[in-house]
Amino acid sequence: MDFEIIKPADIEKRSFAIITEELGDRVFPEEIGLVVKRVIHTSADFDYADNLVFSEGAVPRALEAIRNGAHIVTDTNMVKAGINKKTLAKFGGEVHCFVADADVAEEAKQRGVTRSTVSMERAAKLDVPVIFAIGNAPTALIELDRLMREQDLKPELIIGVPVGFVNVVESKELILQSQAPHIVARGRKGGSNVAAAIVNALLYQLVHREGF
Repeated sequence: MDFEIIKPADIEKRSFAIITEELGDRVFPEEIGLVVKRVIHTSADFDYADNLVFSEGAVPRALEAIRNGAHIVTDTNMVKAGINKKTLAKFGGEVHCFVADADVAEEAKQRGVTRSTVSMERAAKLDVPVIFAIGNAPTALIELDRLMREQDLKPELIIGVPVGFVNVVESKELILQSQAPHIVARGRKGGSNVAAAIVNALLYQLVHREGF
């Protein structure tokens, strides 16, 4: 069996070249293509070339929000761990995940709701522009939809890519039908790694543009 001899620093570059080759005639606007390719790079799943849905102007708005210091709220610590926080900090942003906080768990138990629901309520009180990166919990998307309708929450972007079977498709459709800027993986596929990959794709675009 023959292996390609590639320097460690060139592995990612070679991977993206392979992805571009295998996409063949599929061409995306550059800012969208960079997101799609990073998700494929993370997952090795070319279905994302078809099931990632971008609302009009979602990427430019997200880039501007990050440039202006937007914070990222995630639904799992796995998403938080996967985001390049050092790069985000260059623009004044932070990553928050409230789901493991003891008081969040206690309140969720008392109310009979998920910790993700309570986490989104906490996030809505942040006094900063917020991008939501949801990779696991459909209830987080359901609560965001409620907060947008009932409390006039205005996210800079919702990344809606929970994975699974229960309420996953339905929760994503809520976001797709909303007026919120969004990047959604339609269907059952997604995950924390995908949510983090989308955030990082946005960050790396901005770093490139700003010349960091």
